[in-house]
Amino acid sequence: MIAVIRHPGEGRDRWPRRRELASGLLRSRIRSGTTLLIALLALLFAAPTFADDTMPQAPLANRQLDDPQLEAKAHELMQTIRCLTCQSQSIADSDASMAGDLRNQIRTRIAAGEEPEAIRKWLVARYGDYISYSPQVTALTWPLFVLPVLLLLIAALLLRRRFIKGGK
Repeated sequence: MIAVIRHPGEGRDRWPRRRELASGLLRSRIRSGTTLLIALLALLFAAPTFADDTMPQAPLANRQLDDPQLEAKAHELMQTIRCLTCQSQSIADSDASMAGDLRNQIRTRIAAGEEPEAIRKWLVARYGDYISYSPQVTALTWPLFVLPVLLLLIAALLLRRRFIKGGK
């Protein structure tokens, strides 16, 4: 029989405390990384709440003009201007801050003596044709007015041929 002589500490882990410290450090780094990831995700999903408008409303956004005739002109124009942030709502009906700013602009310009049609042209020049509920026929928009009539005529011709052929 052969006897194996071992030195003290051989075959055992010589540094058990160091290994425990390393695994504990790794666990704490994983925990802090997970915590950081959760915090970043929370900030990402909370970002829209930070985008809330903190500016005060314009002075004439919800206050009417003193002259009833001027206010009637302004209100009539506001009914025909589309809110840019709402879905199919006029700026007269919208509670959006941008609609309030536009109401303020319209009332200020009307109070200064500007005509509603000039204000409409200014708004269309600034925001595009989309802002107006009554778009003008221009070189860019005429197909939108002609195309439905043309499609109806083509459909009527096709239906007429079908019924005339079917009637023979």
